[in-house]
Amino acid sequence: MDATKIPTNVGSIGIFDSGYGGLTILEQVRKGLPRYDYLYLGDNARAPYGTRSFEIVYEFTKQAVFHLFDEGCSLVILACNTASAKALRSIQQKDLPRLAPDKRVLGVIRPTVESLSELSRTGHIGILATPGTIQSGSYELEIKKMYPEFVVYGQSCPMWVPLVENNEAQGRGADYFVKKYIDELLSQSDEIDTIVLGCTHYPLLLDKIRAYLPPSISVVLQGPLVTDRLDDYLKRHPEIESRCSKEGGCRYLTTESPRKFSEAATLFLNEPVEAEHIVLG
Repeated sequence: MDATKIPTNVGSIGIFDSGYGGLTILEQVRKGLPRYDYLYLGDNARAPYGTRSFEIVYEFTKQAVFHLFDEGCSLVILACNTASAKALRSIQQKDLPRLAPDKRVLGVIRPTVESLSELSRTGHIGILATPGTIQSGSYELEIKKMYPEFVVYGQSCPMWVPLVENNEAQGRGADYFVKKYIDELLSQSDEIDTIVLGCTHYPLLLDKIRAYLPPSISVVLQGPLVTDRLDDYLKRHPEIESRCSKEGGCRYLTTESPRKFSEAATLFLNEPVEAEHIVLG
């Protein structure tokens, strides 16, 4: 895959996140499905979404999704748990039928939940996520829908996204907040054997997270799961797959300084990134 190749707009698979976290999804998707073109949009100027209201997250997410549609994407992945929790269903049920019936929007929560039956022995699942995702109850609702016998424990981690966004994920100060939220989650039950990292920023804290967890507890990473489900979705929907361009390129859009985004994304992805500035809303 030529990392420097810039795809044409039409046919790219859109990937949206409120900030940099979605790059962890993009990285895995590109590794698993390198033949497609991708268009990443980070709404960094208005991040984080995790503490915002349902109405604001829905409006911001809708603006981003329709911008990606205008850029030629037929399929958009919300690589953001908060957007998936607070906006996905409304966009799918209310906006697409009226405004873009030939387009599709997918989230990251359902693919994550589908994997839990293969990972958990006890059926006691911990969720580490932003306050917005925990408040929405989306993981608990989706898990109960698929696995009624499972017990779900949620723990909001309001400091984790700021640590990542400010490039402090590997700093000594991060250890305090990583341990704090893990301890608070595990204090809810000694039967938790599987923990979902319910925010795409959190894999960047993975080494520290594992350091404060017992080795018997499984950690669920979303990138590989989303990749597998996207591959399956495209195979089951040839009418969408046929509209996806296949040059193996990637393009980046941001609502903040392109230079700042490019520097941060280059560190995230370990390859040169050049971003373009856009305005939403």
